[in-house]
Amino acid sequence: MTGNIGEAAGAIWKTLTTSGPMSKEQLCKTTGLTVDLANQGIGWLAREDKIVLDQDRYGRQMVKVKG
Repeated sequence: MTGNIGEAAGAIWKTLTTSGPMSKEQLCKTTGLTVDLANQGIGWLAREDKIVLDQDRYGRQMVKVKG
């Protein structure tokens, strides 16, 4: 299971560094991850302090690379 979460985190990281901030829904569509696995991958990256969750001007929660 940890391998799957790590792979999900890697796919999310690669997508965010290439395409910029995205909503969780966009990340799921772009990466092909399920919502549960995407949330776990986001949690992994947040725990490593590599991403932040922010809101765009419309109030949607966005995931972006920290920095």
